[in-house]
Amino acid sequence: MQTGIDLLDRFIAHAMDIVMFPFDSQQRIFALYLACSVVIAFGIYLLARRRGAQTEGGFLRFLFPKHVWQHPSAWLDLRYFFFHRIFGHFFILGLGAWFTVLPYKYITGTDQVVAKALENVTPPLSELGQSLGFMVVAVIVADLIGYVAHYLQHKSVFLWQFHKVHHSAEVMHPVSNYREHPVDNLFYITLNGFGYGAILGLATLVYGFTPSLPTLLGVPAMHLLFNVAGYNLRHSHIWLKWPGKLSMIFPSPAHHHVHHSCHPDHIDRNFAFMLPIWDVIFGTYHMPEDNRDVKFGIGKEDKGEFTSCARLYWVPCRDAYRVVRRRLRRKNGQAQAAAPQTPNVPAE
Repeated sequence: MQTGIDLLDRFIAHAMDIVMFPFDSQQRIFALYLACSVVIAFGIYLLARRRGAQTEGGFLRFLFPKHVWQHPSAWLDLRYFFFHRIFGHFFILGLGAWFTVLPYKYITGTDQVVAKALENVTPPLSELGQSLGFMVVAVIVADLIGYVAHYLQHKSVFLWQFHKVHHSAEVMHPVSNYREHPVDNLFYITLNGFGYGAILGLATLVYGFTPSLPTLLGVPAMHLLFNVAGYNLRHSHIWLKWPGKLSMIFPSPAHHHVHHSCHPDHIDRNFAFMLPIWDVIFGTYHMPEDNRDVKFGIGKEDKGEFTSCARLYWVPCRDAYRVVRRRLRRKNGQAQAAAPQTPNVPAE
């Protein structure tokens, strides 16, 4: 009985934490990040008006257009946000830290110091130089690991069944960022946790102490800078690309819009999270001049099945099971075809 009460208490506490997301600097929809995105959107709005674009209804209509907020997908994202954050993350909460400790302990032989680094405490001045160097290396390597994980989420038929939940949004707003299947979360957390733990362990061997990342407002400095630079426009209808070659170096909302597009030229493009240079290096970069061909969703794969929170959970599991079943049948068929055939000997 007590176990049930404890679980209920944790469940309620987690639900209350979700309500506080706009006031938590570690969350993507922290009020400051949203406000910065609105300011950037206002600049885009003014520039569009100066160029003679149609902006009927003023800035609020530009920011909250009918074609987005009258679409069922937009409201499904809002419902799913609470559903998934309560149920999905309730079960996988803390796994990222656990997977980080494993490689750290393997490399250094201890897990006693890693907790300090995971607290995101600004290092003392005597360690600041090393921590800044660690931050640069950590961002580069972690983003490469994120690129590989994202690539696998698209190229593995099994993993795609779960990742396509995120891509099934037909219109996008900042909360669409949270349209993720828990299996998808688990895969990404596992890979990134192992990667960061390995980086942290190697840095500990090099420096002789476990470095912590420089912080601002209680979060890693690079994390905050990335979020105030219009992160929430990545999942929105507002197109913003940097001029010329800058889009190959610095992340832009347009880079991610193309990734979410089901246009044939845009499929399996722009996997990088923070550094588009990985897409350039591995040949997956694509940036059109404008967004006229950008259409969000999964195109022909969308059979109208992602219509409820429960189906966003269930349908990927069913489809992944079918993928595994087909492969097993194919493998068994090949094994039977390769087996030596016993000749039919006529009876005497």
